[in-house]
Amino acid sequence: MDEARNDSLNELEIAFRQLPPPGEKCPPWLVDRLFRNLLIDVTGNTHRAEFCIDKLYSPDGPTGRLGLLELRAFEMPPHERMSLTQQLLLRSLVARFWKTPYAPARLARWGTGLHDRFMLPHFIAEDFADVIAEQAAAGFALRAEWFAPHLEFRFPKYGDFTARGVEVELRQALEPWHVMGEEGAAGATTRYVDSSLERIQVKAQAFFPERYVLTCNGRRIPMRPTGTAAEFVGAVRYRAWQPSSALHPTIGVHSPLTIDLYDTWMGRSLGGCEYHVMHPGGRNYTTFPVNAFESESRRRARFFRIGHTPGEFTLLPAETSVDFPYTLDLRRT
Repeated sequence: MDEARNDSLNELEIAFRQLPPPGEKCPPWLVDRLFRNLLIDVTGNTHRAEFCIDKLYSPDGPTGRLGLLELRAFEMPPHERMSLTQQLLLRSLVARFWKTPYAPARLARWGTGLHDRFMLPHFIAEDFADVIAEQAAAGFALRAEWFAPHLEFRFPKYGDFTARGVEVELRQALEPWHVMGEEGAAGATTRYVDSSLERIQVKAQAFFPERYVLTCNGRRIPMRPTGTAAEFVGAVRYRAWQPSSALHPTIGVHSPLTIDLYDTWMGRSLGGCEYHVMHPGGRNYTTFPVNAFESESRRRARFFRIGHTPGEFTLLPAETSVDFPYTLDLRRT
């Protein structure tokens, strides 16, 4: 809801105040009238909202009064065990809020932090751990380790390298698709989606910013502290492929990504790695991987612990983004 319009949270707070207090009778159609036009995506579509109430209790017709709340933010898990843990989490949340409704004094205004900080698996895992801790305090004995396969499945590890005691890890991060404007087509109007961008998380341990700098393709990665001593995390946003219809179509592909651990005292790279979006040999797989091991092997085939920038070189000046302080966007020259 806070990705649709800048004032959506303010309108949502007003809508919450129109609900009867807990314990008083609430007409079933009131929820639909209050929240239908707020639970939408950036294009105004109710079907792509994380909480879809189109079929909950709409007064417009019987097909909208099915008592269904659709949670569209969940992805299909790869096997039944992960599906069961998802259902267990949802059932515990419903049971908790049915008994004790959640009533925040003011909704959080994350702003661009939603598409910056909360795209990274490190901060998503921290936030999810808070949810598990709250559920445990409410009497639901959930364990964070039950959901570790979910995080590993959603944020697979590309690879890691170590140089001078600094451990650097690369993981896949979230990257929302950009909804394009309307374009004319044969007998219809279409709206394309730009899925050409990807994002990786770069996490470093035993990292000291007074001496070291992590770079991607020669540009500084904004590394931010995680709260653990000498542990920092940052993100790189890049164009993975170049479709004909995309936002900023003149910007080319940034692959391969060359990550360097730069020593500011010595003026050179101490080590690094290369990550390729596609198979470096140009191989095009014609079949789906048969299991998780083949998927991991394909992923590892695109990662190399060699190929860092050789020799001495001078870093470009640091780039800081006001809107996205955790992310290096390679599209900005």
